[in-house]
This record gives sequence, C-alpha cells and structure tokens, in this order.
Amino acid sequence: MNTATTTVRTRFAPSPTGFLHIGGARTALYAWAYARHCNGRFILRIEDTDVARSTPEAVQGILDGMQWLGLTPDEGPFYQMQRMERYKDVLRQMLAEGSAYYCYTTPEELERMREEQRAKGLKPRYSGIWRPEPGKTLPPVPADRQPVIRFKNPIDGSVVWDDLVKGRIEIANAELDDLVIARADLTPTYNFCVVIDDWDMGITHVIRGDDHVNNTPRQINIFRALGANIPHFAHLSMILGDDGQKLSKRHGAVSVMQYDEDGYLPEAVLNYLARLGWSHGDDEVFSMQQFCEWFDLDHITPSAAQFNTEKLNWLNAHYIKQADNARLAALIRPRLADQGITVSELPALDVIVGLYKERVDNLNALAAAARAFYTEPAPAAELLAQHLTPESRPLLADFIAGLRDVAWEVPAINALIKQCISQHGVKMPKLAMPLRILLTGQAQTPSVDALITLFPREIALERLVRGISEKN
Repeated sequence: MNTATTTVRTRFAPSPTGFLHIGGARTALYAWAYARHCNGRFILRIEDTDVARSTPEAVQGILDGMQWLGLTPDEGPFYQMQRMERYKDVLRQMLAEGSAYYCYTTPEELERMREEQRAKGLKPRYSGIWRPEPGKTLPPVPADRQPVIRFKNPIDGSVVWDDLVKGRIEIANAELDDLVIARADLTPTYNFCVVIDDWDMGITHVIRGDDHVNNTPRQINIFRALGANIPHFAHLSMILGDDGQKLSKRHGAVSVMQYDEDGYLPEAVLNYLARLGWSHGDDEVFSMQQFCEWFDLDHITPSAAQFNTEKLNWLNAHYIKQADNARLAALIRPRLADQGITVSELPALDVIVGLYKERVDNLNALAAAARAFYTEPAPAAELLAQHLTPESRPLLADFIAGLRDVAWEVPAINALIKQCISQHGVKMPKLAMPLRILLTGQAQTPSVDALITLFPREIALERLVRGISEKN
C-alpha cells in the first residue's frame, strides 16, 4: 500500500473488560501519533462483544483515560455491539460463498477430539468433520442443537506479512484450524469482528500489542476471503516492570487514571510512554507536537521495554517545574478540597505553588506543601524539642519584634534575618529551622525569607508568637 497516496487511518480498539492501563495507553499513543505524523485519521473503537465481561464502568474508564491523556480520536468511539446487523450480513455472505460453514460439533465432542490428538502426540485442534469439501459426505445434521459458524481456512500454503516492528513473519496454514467466527447464538467472535471493522473503517495500519501476533494470520485469511484490502501490521513488544518481570499492578499495570490520582501530569506520562520502546536519538524531553513530527514505525524497538518509575518521576518533576503556576494551583485545589481544606484568598495558592514546585515530583506532594498554609501548623514534638530550645527563644523574640515593622518583601526580611543571627552570633539554621517549623510544621521548606512573605503579616506574627509562647 502506498501511504503517499492513501490516507493513513489507524485505530485503538480496547476491550472494556478492565481499565485502560499503561500498555494500552502506549498503543493508543503510537496509533494516534502515527496518524498525526501522516496527516491521517485516528479512530477509537470499543470492542464490547464480550458481553459477560464488558462493563459500562470499564468503557467510561477508557474514555476518561483517553481524554486525560489528550488522545482525542478523529472518529468514534464506535461500539461493536451497535454493528451486529453488519456482522450478520457478512456472515450470511460468507456462508453463501462457501468461505464459512455450519459446524454442529458440541464442546464435549471437541474436547474428546483434542484428547485423542494429544494421546497421539498431535497438536490439539478441530478435526474439520463438518468442513464441506468436494465429494465429501457430511454427517447427518442433528436436530437438537444450534451450530456455530466456522471460517474455512486455507489448508495449503502459508500466511506471510512484513511486520513493521518485528520484520517478516510466516505462519503455515496447516498450523491454523477452522476458526469459530460466530457462536451458536450467532454472536460473532473477536477475530471476525476485528476484520469487518478494520475493513469497513478503512484501517491502513494496525498498531497493537504483540499478544495479537497469533491472531494476525487468521485475520489476514479472512481479509483475503472477503476480497478486502489487508492493512499493514505493527506489533509492539510487551512492557516489563522495574524488576524486569511482566508488568503487574505493583509497577505500572494500573489504570491510567491512577496516575492522575497519584499526582502525575498527563504530558509527563505521554513523554515517558513515547520513549518506552521508541527513540529519536538522545532526545528525552519533548512536546507531543515534536513527537508527532518525529514519530515513525521504523524506530520502534522489537525488544521488550522496561518500565522505570524513577525516570517517570524525573520527567514529572520536570514538567511540574515548567508548568504555569495558575494551572498547577487549579490542579491541586480539588486535592486540598478532598482533604476538607478551604483555600483562602491569602496566601495566594498560585504564589505558594510557584515557590514549592521546584521541590516536588508530583502534585500530591505539592498539595501537601500547600496544605500547611491553610491549616494550623502541627509540628512533631521531636522537631520542637530539637529546634525550639531555650537558647533559640530570645533569638526568635528579637526577630519577631523586627518583623512587626519590616517591609513585607524578601530583601528586607532577608536583611532582618542576617541582622538577628549576627547579633546573637549564631548560624542561619538556628533561626531558619524554628521559623519553618512554627510557620508550617515542616522542617523542609523553600528559602525562609520567601516563605515568610507568602503569609499575610498578621498570620505570620500570630503563628510565631503563639509558637514561642506555648510550653513545648
């Protein structure tokens, strides 16, 4: 297929039997980016024919995850359950043309068939007893059972395709038995629906996980039986966890929305996923616009990618530092509200964010830092014992006295701090540490002079006076 004259059309087609996890998100990102790179179209399709396992909650989770990541489809979402009549029309067509047939084998008969084959050292498979062939006499049709519909897979030759990630793959047709494409209740099966959808939607490039490699030869044969264009295939290798094992809930195989809850920015997650199996030289940090300009299928590694939480955290810290203060304030405000904290007008949340964002690697840590400005400080007893000593109280008292009249700006407060420690002959931490603890309850804060200016003067004085007056 010449993509120079054909509009590239990619798709992301998750099954709503669980959440959208990191592996699925990477697949969606690559399919979306390739469509953008080629000025093509990206389609979202929900493969919900597994009625027993599909749930509305899972569907919504997928839509929420895609929206949070900003992977907006050009078409869709389409739902397979709304396309049942189309599938049945094609099934009738294939039965009429002889590329599909009714099979009356029961599950019990199929299992006996496989047991006999295993006993002979053969690969267990459907024997083809109901497969029509010239000159073959089929068994009498049982009156007491509904048949499934099987695809009449070619017997000879092989299926060959040039996978855009894994290279040339060849599977002998003799390895493939006749696939069930519709159940006894006429509900079509996964491999059949996928082909019809990709055909109808004009999909040119199927980008998906390599757990689908075994499905591909079956699907290619169905495409051929229908006389449909066969898309290009690109199968992405799996993602391993930090420990090199298959990704589990301990390290990344959680809902994409869990990353939102854990305080990650979507652009950090996207940037990290982009590099999880693809590279552009040594570039580590880039925008999604740059990614779409650079992205191709040639530079996707065929080997497994390894998830690295430390690297993701580093990227998240980078994007938090770069983010607009007002945006960060808007993101952490609801996190504070969830803790029952009302953000007052002063001190201004965006100013607090601006001072603390250099020191955190997630939004929850930023919210925890901001919390101290809207709640009464509750320093740990051991911190008070360590830093609020009989020797530090006179130093604090002199500083508080000067704080009542000093200009409420960083340079003036910095000068006051230096004056007090010089007069008392002590080093900076002797004053800075108790100030941090009494104002915020925290031992680690940004520069103490900037910290003080975040509070209105009366609130800062109230906290400090109360702190040195209380028995500790």
